[in-house]
Amino acid sequence: MYFVGMQVSSLLDFFTALVFPHTCAGCGSNQLLNKNGICTACLWSLPLTGFLQIPDNDTDQIFKGRIRVEYSAAATYFLPQSTVQSILHALKYSYRKELGLQLGKWMGSQLADCTWANKIDCILPMPLHPLREAVRGYNQADLLSEGIHQQTGLPVEFNLLQRNTPTRSQTTQHRTERWQNMKDVFQVRQASKLENKHVLLIDDVVTTGATLEAMGQKILAIPGTRLSIYCFAYTLPH
Repeated sequence: MYFVGMQVSSLLDFFTALVFPHTCAGCGSNQLLNKNGICTACLWSLPLTGFLQIPDNDTDQIFKGRIRVEYSAAATYFLPQSTVQSILHALKYSYRKELGLQLGKWMGSQLADCTWANKIDCILPMPLHPLREAVRGYNQADLLSEGIHQQTGLPVEFNLLQRNTPTRSQTTQHRTERWQNMKDVFQVRQASKLENKHVLLIDDVVTTGATLEAMGQKILAIPGTRLSIYCFAYTLPH
């Protein structure tokens, strides 16, 4: 009966996929029974930075002289009209929630091979403002963090970071404008939980680093904390 049930379930999944097809967020190909949302070809073609294995990499340079960061990395390069841009746009604006967990697991597999991964005590997702999260239905950084946890076993603290005020889109702003936009936006709840811990702050994209810097300053104000940062994508400077 179990085997028959599995067959029926597979058939239902197949016919559901025919009516409501799953498409790859990267290339748009029809995935039928692939519920993850990104095809294998697109995953293999992601433009890797190698930053996890490179000391003093480009993301380290972003934060140097601005905030004390132990390690920082982004897994891929963000380029206009690229697969990475298509995937992130689908995750953030097309309600493709399933992408977050898949990308997080992929990020976790990259992190697991990193020499400093075992120094991390816990993962912290970058928070969204509650109104924006309610509209979207999820926080993409939560999903990335859960995927990393599933792949590495590192614990996640989901509700310790809070965004107090919504901020307008920063995609067209310069570094100074972004920093002014982010002042006093964040706070940490139950800060004592993070005392003397090495935390890994997770976000989807790093561009100027203003958002991560603002959140990181609040984290580093807690006694004994150390901060590392890991993002899915790094935006190349123009």
